[in-house]
Amino acid sequence: MDHHTPPALDWHAFLTTWQLRPGWLVFCALLLGAYCFGLYAAARRGNRSVSATRVCCFVLGVVTLAICMTSAVDAYAMSLFWMHMIEHLTLITLVPALLVLGHPLTVLRQAGGPEWQRVFDASMHSPPISVVTHPLVGLVAYGVVVFYTHLTPFMDRMASDPDLMLVEQVAYLGSGVWLLLATIGEEPIRWRTPYLMRLVLLVMAMIPDTLVGIVLLQTPDNPFPTYMAMRPSWTPSAMHDLDVGGSLMWAAGDGLMMCMAIGLMVSLLAGATRDRFLGDWLEGVRTSTFMAHAEHSGVQVTRPTGRIDEDEAALAAYNEMLARLRSGHEESGRD
Repeated sequence: MDHHTPPALDWHAFLTTWQLRPGWLVFCALLLGAYCFGLYAAARRGNRSVSATRVCCFVLGVVTLAICMTSAVDAYAMSLFWMHMIEHLTLITLVPALLVLGHPLTVLRQAGGPEWQRVFDASMHSPPISVVTHPLVGLVAYGVVVFYTHLTPFMDRMASDPDLMLVEQVAYLGSGVWLLLATIGEEPIRWRTPYLMRLVLLVMAMIPDTLVGIVLLQTPDNPFPTYMAMRPSWTPSAMHDLDVGGSLMWAAGDGLMMCMAIGLMVSLLAGATRDRFLGDWLEGVRTSTFMAHAEHSGVQVTRPTGRIDEDEAALAAYNEMLARLRSGHEESGRD
């Protein structure tokens, strides 16, 4: 079946239209194979990698990607703008979320021994990778991809050059993973984003989807004349197709982000990550306050490198500070 001229869309056509996409299928096979090999290597070394739930998330993400690229979703993406939008949301949000929840970097790190883990940690904390994995950089990349592919003549150029569609698909998948890596993941990268900031980032990520959806709904003229003119004769009017696509972009795009925000809140309320709501900032304030009180009491202590509760020297200094305060109160009472 020609990828660009599928038959009129109905449920039978949607369920029976499949296409062979060797490049994407090989990529999915390599992705899944590397992940499974990492799990096997980690298990052989006795390293704890990820839970069965996270494994299922990653596998589901790879399967969803393969289905998206070989089914009617991709086959009709150049014939119907609203189907193009479904593919867009699948590639930029749904698949990246499932892949990131599978914690592939954690699996990769645990697959090696102590020396490999040391090299891996040093790489993740190196300046170039630290910049690339910064959550704000991911947010900017996501916004640029969404705006550029929908509010510029890119769609018309893509209609004339099929290779640009592959570029768009890769950009969607990459920018989605980029955004969500430090937002919903718990990967061994430099940035341990506080959960409050994660929620803020997800809300900010709704802005591009919302703005693009509103622009597409409100535009009085067809912004993609070349793309719309190349659609089959059985498709709806260009403006109706545009309205449906814009509505999906707005409602479904924001809805998926909201679902992830709700998932973060549920994780936070479950208690496992409650102490990370404000992240290192809160722990920093706590440490600074402790150091100020210890110095005022005459207790010598080295600033803890981690949490106060996990530093034996800090705990000993804290107990000494309490003893001195109690002794001072007793002397004041005798006077």
